[in-house]
Amino acid sequence: GFVQFYFGLPIAIIIICIVFIPIYHKLKVFTAYEYLESRFDLKTRTLTSLLFLIQRSLAAGITIFAPAIILSSVLGWDLTTLNIIIGLLVIIYTVSGGTKAVNYTQKYQMGVIFTGLIITFLIIINSLPDNVTFEKAIELAGANDKMKILDFSFDLENRYTVWSGILGGTFLMLSYFGTDQSQVQRYLSGKSLKEMQMGMIFNGVLKIPMQFFILFIGVMVFVFYQFNPSPLNFNPQAEITISNSEKANEYSKLERSLKEVYFLKTKATDDFLENKNNANNLLKIKNLNEREKEIRDKAKKIIEEVSNNSLKRIESNDKDYVFISFILNNLPRGLIGLLIAVILSAAMSSTASELNALATTTTIDLYNRNKKNKSSEIETVNTTKMFTVFWGLFAIAIACIAYLADNLIQLVNIIGSLFYGNVLGIFLIAFFIKYIKSNAVFYGAIITQLIVLFVWYNDYMPYLWLNVLGVFTVIITSYLIQLFNNKN
Repeated sequence: GFVQFYFGLPIAIIIICIVFIPIYHKLKVFTAYEYLESRFDLKTRTLTSLLFLIQRSLAAGITIFAPAIILSSVLGWDLTTLNIIIGLLVIIYTVSGGTKAVNYTQKYQMGVIFTGLIITFLIIINSLPDNVTFEKAIELAGANDKMKILDFSFDLENRYTVWSGILGGTFLMLSYFGTDQSQVQRYLSGKSLKEMQMGMIFNGVLKIPMQFFILFIGVMVFVFYQFNPSPLNFNPQAEITISNSEKANEYSKLERSLKEVYFLKTKATDDFLENKNNANNLLKIKNLNEREKEIRDKAKKIIEEVSNNSLKRIESNDKDYVFISFILNNLPRGLIGLLIAVILSAAMSSTASELNALATTTTIDLYNRNKKNKSSEIETVNTTKMFTVFWGLFAIAIACIAYLADNLIQLVNIIGSLFYGNVLGIFLIAFFIKYIKSNAVFYGAIITQLIVLFVWYNDYMPYLWLNVLGVFTVIITSYLIQLFNNKN
């Protein structure tokens, strides 16, 4: 169902190609925020740049945290050490090569990612029992509520629906690809308007099927574990730590309970696939899944308790460890290296582009713009490198205090949704509402940001709708302020 998150992307891509890219190309800007000064003033440009810097620097920390999880499973090192090592590696090659290094490495990283994903999918299908065909695997996934792709409900409690994807997703993607410097810098480096637009169109065409394929691999991993035993907690460091603690016996009892549930579920699953009293077996499978969840939740509480009583940080939320655990325990050795490279490539390419965007925005929109003497090209490059190091170290610090939340991809998008709607609203005012002037949009943006943070903190709506809220709030608030100013 998470794929619904991307349903607004094609709409956003069309709008960006028609409106955003021609304006950026005509003005020959280095960052998206340069345009705002010519339309409004310096303080509005600075505020929007700062909003971008806050949310993107937090997200950069999360993208360093992601590969650290993988390497902690492989090497057995603690997360803090790995966050520092990975962060420093990304800083070195980003500072050394700038945007060219980011673009160059990402071409090869993309090839590695696709190759690894296809091989993984084929291995999972081949690893299922002989009597489980591809069709039966999908049938079993559906029986476990893993194939609910479309949800047309208007329930705000439900985070991912067709409507949140089309409406909230459109605003999120518009802001991400149209105003976020980490994405804008990609097509700003295009040689022509047509090349810039084609890059965005390919993004829109490939993104949804690619994301669907990635999520479907996750579903097949779930099916795999219906026929193969799984650990009580997929974080290997958690299990090692618990085995050496005073809670080892209590944890072992839960492991035995999980094995009993697995045995009963395997039998119910086999009967279901053989079409033996399916309604009864389906109920059995669902009840056993609930029982399994209860056991795993108890295990997480034990891990958290041990973690709180020790100096060593242990992550009990193991959702982002499931795939790496599958890779390490079920794939041939050579392919394990390839798949680890896939995950590291994906995470490090994101971090590199984010650091480059943070440094560029800080240099051009804040440092150079507020400097009395104009910097030469060499000075600008050196300043950008300096800020790349600064933001890299800041991202490492964020990674060291980060936590998994529900899962990492969701956490990154929640951070973005807190700021993206407001930023997009500022740009839409700049493009289409000439009536609203600089002071009105500046104070409207500040008020909007406070409202969005308040709504999110009190959990009044799912995060995707925060993008819609931010856009309309900044437009309406700025309009009312402008109206009030004109009357006075």
